[in-house]
Amino acid sequence: MPKEVPTLDEIRAWPATVSVPQAATALGVSKRHLYELIKRGESPVKLAPLGTRQRVITASLVRLLEGI
Repeated sequence: MPKEVPTLDEIRAWPATVSVPQAATALGVSKRHLYELIKRGESPVKLAPLGTRQRVITASLVRLLEGI
């Protein structure tokens, strides 16, 4: 069962950074697709590297979804 896409208001209430899978759900794409974009340097959202992990900056995600 696919995850429900959160509303923009719900996303605005998220913490400052979120996981790549959570951001992928907000974008309506698979986490694999978003990881591939990140790997190719084509991420549509800004990332915060934390050790070996990447976190998506929520404000960047909101701007993208708002079309700004």
